[in-house]
Parts: sequence; C-alpha cells; structure tokens
Amino acid sequence: MRHQRVADRMTTDVATVDANAGFKDIVGEMTGRGVTALPVVDGTGHVLGMITETDLLRKIEFSEDQDVVPLFERRGRRQARHKAEAVTAAGLMTSPPVTVSPDASLVTAAREMSRHGLRRLIVTDEFGALVGLVGRGDLLEVFNRPDADIAAEVRDRVLRRAMAISPESMQVRVVDGVVDIGGALERRSQVPLLIELVRAVDGVVGVEPHLTYRTDDAPPVQFAGP
Repeated sequence: MRHQRVADRMTTDVATVDANAGFKDIVGEMTGRGVTALPVVDGTGHVLGMITETDLLRKIEFSEDQDVVPLFERRGRRQARHKAEAVTAAGLMTSPPVTVSPDASLVTAAREMSRHGLRRLIVTDEFGALVGLVGRGDLLEVFNRPDADIAAEVRDRVLRRAMAISPESMQVRVVDGVVDIGGALERRSQVPLLIELVRAVDGVVGVEPHLTYRTDDAPPVQFAGP
C-alpha cells in the first residue's frame, strides 16, 4: 500500500534568509510573509539552520538583564542568552537543523517533531538543499480524508490486494475515521495482521474489529516442566 509522504503535505513556497540577514530584516520577513519560522540557507540553497519567533523573542526576554549574568547558568539558558545578543541570522539560528526527507512517511515526520519538540520540520533533498517545510497542521490534514475513501482503500488495497480476501465477504463501515470491520477469516493468525493493515491506512483514527476465524493456527502453548 502506498501511504502519503511528506512530499504530499509539505509547503514548497518557503521564505528564507541568508546567514548575514540582520535582525530587523528577519522580523520584517516573518511578519510580512505571515510565518513563524525561517530556514537559513546559503547561496546554493543548502540549509544551514532555522530561526523561529522564539529565537527572536529572546531579545525581549533578556532586555532588562543583559548585564546580569549568573555565575552558574544552565546550558539551555546560556544559549538563549547568546541568541538575545545576536544581530544576524548566523547567531540567531538553531544549527544543525532537524530535517526530513520528502520521501519520509508522515509517521516518521510526526515522530521527529515529537522527539525534538518541534512544530515544523525542514524538508531537504539528499544533498541537503531546501525543498519545503512541513508542519503539524500539514500532518493532521490526513485525518480530513473522507470516510468513503478510507472504506474504499480498506476494501481494495487491504482486503483484496494485501490479504487476498473478497471484500464482499466482509463488512466495512467507516464513521469519522473509525473503521468497523467484521467477518470470518480463514485463520486466527490473519486477525492481528488485518487489524494492523487497516490501522495503517491513511486517515484511520481507530479500528473496531468484529472478526472471527475458521481455523485456529496459533502454536500450542509450551509448559515448562518441574
């Protein structure tokens, strides 16, 4: 089954700045384009880092205590203070940036965002050149997929093609992304496989299985001796 990839959801019209861009130019680009982050690229389009609104707001956060530096300061706080002192993109950006391939699955992108606590990922090609941006909202769009499309894919791609089961022998009903699937399978081992395949269909929110089987092919339980 072909699942949607980052390339299917990413934004390709991406505003960027170079490493020498000044603070006010960066602010102007963000507000003018209505964006909250800007990739920093070199002259060939290769990504050097990422600047977000949070990076720019450090300037305000530390504006009243620039001359008061604690004797002991956590690394993250120290890095934030340095960004507050920066006046160009080179000093403001987070580098190296977290990137993702356009061929990566939406699952991979979502996991990377969660692992790094990010709202968006820079999409780069195999050479590190910018090709787009993908955000949380882009990933969530997959759940706007119509129920009828989900049901059709379950019947055709999952049942007919992947499982070699006649769709007419099964009951498939999708409501608000939740797939209710019922029917009799040939073997017990097919039950968890079918559930996992249905769960992996783009746009599926949950699965409610009502499945039986004709043959119990589960291996016998082995009991250890005394």
